[in-house]
Amino acid sequence: MISLYGPGFIGRNFYHMYEPETEIVNKDDREPKSKDILYTISTVDNYNVHDKITLDVDTNLHVLCEVLDHCRSEEYTFNFISSWFVYGKGGYLPASEVSVCNPRGFYSITKKCAENLIISFAETTGMKYRILRLCNVMGAGDNKASRKKNAIQWMINELKADRDVKMYDNGSHCRDIMHVDDVCRAIKLVMDKGNLNEIYNIGSGNATSVSEIMSLAKHYSRSRGELLNMEPPEFHKNVQTQNFWMDITKLKELGFEQHITNEFIVKDLCIA
Repeated sequence: MISLYGPGFIGRNFYHMYEPETEIVNKDDREPKSKDILYTISTVDNYNVHDKITLDVDTNLHVLCEVLDHCRSEEYTFNFISSWFVYGKGGYLPASEVSVCNPRGFYSITKKCAENLIISFAETTGMKYRILRLCNVMGAGDNKASRKKNAIQWMINELKADRDVKMYDNGSHCRDIMHVDDVCRAIKLVMDKGNLNEIYNIGSGNATSVSEIMSLAKHYSRSRGELLNMEPPEFHKNVQTQNFWMDITKLKELGFEQHITNEFIVKDLCIA
């Protein structure tokens, strides 16, 4: 059985796909129900520093350590959901698992710190781990999409409501996006076949511009809203990566194939 921590957007979809072999750990519990762990507890963006400066540290590091404290042997395998945000700004693209990380912002830095803590803890106790760095994950059911978190999906929702959408730099920035179902299948594949004590990128391996996605969204939603340009605020320029996509060679070596196209993702969101 898999002990699932954090049934948010990704965890909830994973549970629905693999319910017979997955148990959700209660929100306030720290001890796993089995030796195979999928850990998805996390904040979701770099903006918490403006409102609650300790939230990223408390959620991404303190809670993690409380759970790790129950995994002090080689019997445990800790599958940790990380993020493409750990790569940060200015690196070579596509980013591979051995690329230099230069995270910016509290969320990004604490996610990378969490990775380092897991690796150190594993070296100390014998616990096994896998670190899975996820791309932009999209799909119906992400009820917390906003300008700050999963902004592309939020902009699609705005178009559906016939509201104008302002894109940073005319939507020229590129992202690596994948449907949540494909992401969950990739997670399960890595858990089943991936090497222990390694890092895996989970993504499509393709660069897609925000403007391309939003043009599809305007078409399928038949929106009366307009796509407009907006200058990014200074905070966004400082902490957010402009262009990003992943090298998924390791994932493909496990036999992964993406099933859901970007066009289907957008079309599905527009009619949801």
